[in-house]
This record gives sequence, structure tokens and C-alpha cells, in this order.
Amino acid sequence: MQSVSDGPATAAQLVDALREAGQAGTTVRFRGGGTKLAWGACGPEPERELATVGLDRIVEHNAGDLTAVLEAGVPLERAQAAFAEAGQMLALDPPAGDATVGGVVAAADSGPLRSRYGGPRDLVLGMTVALSDGTVARSGGKVIKNVAGYDLAKLFSGSLGTLGAILELSVRLHPLPEATATIAAGSPEPGALGRAALALSHCPLEHAGLDLRFGGGEGAVLMRFAGAEPLKQAEAAARVLHEAGLDGSVVEDDEAAWRRQREGQRSANGSIVRVSARQTTLPKVMEQARRHGARLVGRVPLGLCWLALEDRSAGEAATAVEELRRELAPHSCSLLDSPSELRGRVDPRGPRDDGELLLTQRVKQRFDPAGICSPGVVV
Repeated sequence: MQSVSDGPATAAQLVDALREAGQAGTTVRFRGGGTKLAWGACGPEPERELATVGLDRIVEHNAGDLTAVLEAGVPLERAQAAFAEAGQMLALDPPAGDATVGGVVAAADSGPLRSRYGGPRDLVLGMTVALSDGTVARSGGKVIKNVAGYDLAKLFSGSLGTLGAILELSVRLHPLPEATATIAAGSPEPGALGRAALALSHCPLEHAGLDLRFGGGEGAVLMRFAGAEPLKQAEAAARVLHEAGLDGSVVEDDEAAWRRQREGQRSANGSIVRVSARQTTLPKVMEQARRHGARLVGRVPLGLCWLALEDRSAGEAATAVEELRRELAPHSCSLLDSPSELRGRVDPRGPRDDGELLLTQRVKQRFDPAGICSPGVVV
């Protein structure tokens, strides 16, 4: 595979390289930090890789407006460190590693903060993208109230590079909290955890994260609070938990607990199945995790769960994914981190209806007329 990642790159150079690939019919993929290359991939490797690592400038940080403009190749951790100097943050907290801002948005990746602030599509105000015919398209702007133009940000969020390359993003920022505190309650029973999670999700407390974890004979529900007086809110949540049948404890030094939640969305040596469920069906998802010996983390308000299938062959993992789809709904289970052998056995997205496929194909034809962008990836 050829790559243009050697040496500094500019947006203009990437646009030219993509145009040349389109004219030649050379298939390409776009690479940021390379942390999610397996997501959605089920076809042959592309012929060329176009890296965004040279697009690494924080173009603007408008602290007074709580907005920023970044090139797509800026590492998320570096951006967060820069914003923190002004007491601000980009409310995206997936397990980052070397991930770039553009890559996080292209994968629609997120962490526990999504329960409070939304995902990438909710935090991107504007975007500049490059298409395979050499077009550079822009939408949105730098201010929160700007709604002019076609919303490329929502379309490209989660597109996994199948439509074109993200070059630059305008993002909404939020103040960093003064302090945090977490209430946590444990139980090995999915039913008890589900009841407690529902009680917390329906109580009138403004949280900064409401998560589940389950596996290895243990389980817990966690609710985080941030601001000037998080302890008072955590203590109020403890009373809600008690009424729901679980006794919780308040943790003030809670960063390690939430880092563990984020890390549970990844698997270095196994496979991750992301399950889209409803709050009321979370106990059923936990039961399936127990049945398959999977480790689970979940976002209660969203009904999203990540199940880690580890220490098993590709055939065993494929059987587990197929059984999960039969039990939980075929379209609700997406394969994320996984070895190539497993992706050869299991469709990463699962079955889709004809209408969805037709719409996806039309959007692909409109934005990638050359048909060269990540052709082996399904979204």
C-alpha cells in the first residue's frame, strides 16, 4: 500500500492526491491515528492510504465563544490539553490513544460524556471535506447559531471515510467542571442493575455520565456529577439507589473508574460488539453478556453497550455474534474491533433492509462519484 503520510502534508496536497486517485480509479482510505482501521472493514485492502497527520493545526480557539477550528489530524488528547489551559473541553471522551479529532468524528466515536453532551454530530458546528472528484465542500460555521448550508457534519459523522476526507472542523466547547463525584452501586444480577439504572435515569438530577459495567460475576451502575457541588447530587442519587434496592457509595477521586469505562469499549486481542438497545432491555443484554462470557460497559440513557469477546477463536466469536443478533435483533449488533479472520466470517453491520441499502448507495454515489473511498467498508 502506498501512503502520503511521510513528511508534512497540507489540505491542498491531500485534495490533489485524492483527485489524482479518483481520476486513476485508485482505491484509497484515510488514516488519522490508525486506531479504528478495522471498524466496518470487510473487503480488500485499498491501494493507497492518505494520511491526515500533517493536518495538525488548531487554527482558532475562540475561548470567549466556546468554539474552536481544528484541522482533522490534530490528536484529540493534544486538543484537549490546549482547551484545558482556558478551562474548557471538547466534550468527546472516547478511549483516545493516538486518535485524531477527524478520525473520532469519522467513526462517530464517543465516551461516557455522550450521555450529557451528545456525540460528534452534536458538537461539530461546521466541516470542510474533500471529495474524490477534487471538490472541496464546506458547511456550517464557527458560531453555535449558524445553521446555513447543507449539514455535512451529520452526514460525515460515522461515515468511516466512505464519502470523502474530513479536512477541517469547527467544534463547540464546554467549560471544564470544577469538581466531580460518582455514586456507584454493585450487584451481580442484571435485573437489579437494570432497575437501579432506570431509577437513576428518571430522577431529576443533572449528571455527567450514567453507565453500567458487567462481567466476571460482577456488575455496577455508576452516575457521575460535575460542577461546583457534585457531592450533594451524588448523595441525592444514593437515596434514589437505596429506594431501588441497591446501596451505593460515593467516590470523589473517580477518574480511574471512568477511565475503566472508556477502556472497556476497546479490545486489544479480542472483538468488540456494539449493541444498540433500549433502557428497558439492558438487563437482557447483560444476560447475553453473561451467557457468552463477555465483558460489558454501557451508556444507560442511550441504551448503547459494548461487549468484549475475548480468548476465543474466530469461529467461536462468529458464533457468538450470530447468536447475539438472533437474541437482540439482527440490526442492533455492530462489529467494531476484531481480527480480519472474524470480519471475513461476519458482516460487521448485519442485515439491512433494501430501502436503507438503496439510500446508502445513493449518498455514496453523490459524494464519492469515483467510487474509490474505503470501498471495503460498510457503515
